[in-house]
Amino acid sequence: MSQPSNAQAAPQPPPKEVKPALEVGHRAPSSNKLPFPNGRLTVVLFLRPCGDPFAEKNFKILAALSEKHPDVKFIAVSQSSEADTERWIPLVGGTWDVEVVDDPERDLFAEWGLGTAGAWHAYSPSVLWSTYRLYATDGIWSRSSGSGSGSVWQRGGAFAVDRFGTVCWTHYSKGADDVPDFEEALESLSGK
Repeated sequence: MSQPSNAQAAPQPPPKEVKPALEVGHRAPSSNKLPFPNGRLTVVLFLRPCGDPFAEKNFKILAALSEKHPDVKFIAVSQSSEADTERWIPLVGGTWDVEVVDDPERDLFAEWGLGTAGAWHAYSPSVLWSTYRLYATDGIWSRSSGSGSGSVWQRGGAFAVDRFGTVCWTHYSKGADDVPDFEEALESLSGK
C-alpha cells in the first residue's frame, strides 16, 4: 500500500474572500451554478478534491441516499476540474441521482462560508489514522483523478435547504476525515 497521493506537498490555493458561516434559518446563497430557491428539498455536499478517500466516502453515502429519497434533490459540488471530476465519478461506481456541479475556482465554497484550513485539518495523526481505517473497513484509498486539481486545504461541508431556499441544517467539516450525518440533514427537511 503506497502513501496517498494527496499527502504530497501541495501549495495553498489562491486566497478567496469567504463569507461568514451559514446558520440554520439563513437564506441559501444563490448563483447560476447553484440556484436557490429551487422548489425542492435539497442536500448539498461540498467535496474534498476528487481522488481524496473521504470525498469518495461522502459521495457514496450521498449517492445511496439519492436512490432511497427521490423526493430530495442531491447536489455534490466539486472543487476539482470538470475533466478530473468526470474521470473520478465512474471510478467511484454505483448508481445515483446526484447532480454534480463543478467549482474549480472555489467560488461556491466561499459563498457558503467554506474557506481553507491548515495542515492539521488534512494531515493530523487522527486524520491519517482515519484514512487507514477507511481503507481497512471500506477499501477506499486515494485514487488518481487526472491532473490532481482541487486543494487538500479546502474545507468541505454539507447543507440541507428547504424548497423556499432556507438553510435547515449545516455541517462544516472539522477535519478532512469528518463525514457529515446525512440522515440528520434529511430529518431537518422532514415536514418542510
